[in-house]
Amino acid sequence: MKATQIQNLIYEIRGQKVMLDRELAVLYGVEIKRLNESVKRNIKRFPLEFMFQLTDEEWSNLRSQIATFSEDTRKYKPYAFTEHGILMLSSVLNSDKAIDVNIQIMKIFVRMRQYVLSQSATNEQITELRKLLMLYIEKNDKRVNDIIIVLNNLIAQPKKTKPIGFHQEES
Repeated sequence: MKATQIQNLIYEIRGQKVMLDRELAVLYGVEIKRLNESVKRNIKRFPLEFMFQLTDEEWSNLRSQIATFSEDTRKYKPYAFTEHGILMLSSVLNSDKAIDVNIQIMKIFVRMRQYVLSQSATNEQITELRKLLMLYIEKNDKRVNDIIIVLNNLIAQPKKTKPIGFHQEES
């Protein structure tokens, strides 16, 4: 599976980037039931920071956003695995395919984190440039305003014209 396809399977739930048990089962080539059984047999390896079950509201929201989920008729709400939970899955499933898939997923999480970090640096740079631009505009607005005032004063002054040519003084 391509990196972009896997990246599209990463959702943000409770402020965390997660993948659902259904997609992970497909990637690992196992049934959802077997994946969740393996997790439950090793539940100590999956604290809440690694895995959590979606609430009714979260599951309903996700199903309404993604058409393929509306067809999901399972009896229970899905489990969401964080980056660390996905990493832990490779030790629980312990197959060559699980290891290969995990490596690919971890690379994607790292790329996403690097992208987010680079974007925040870019946003900080944009904010700094915006501040400099505002200072520049304010400074130049004052200069332009000063020029307009001088021009208005020149226009408003009565014209003093001296006659051109040679003039004799009257005696």
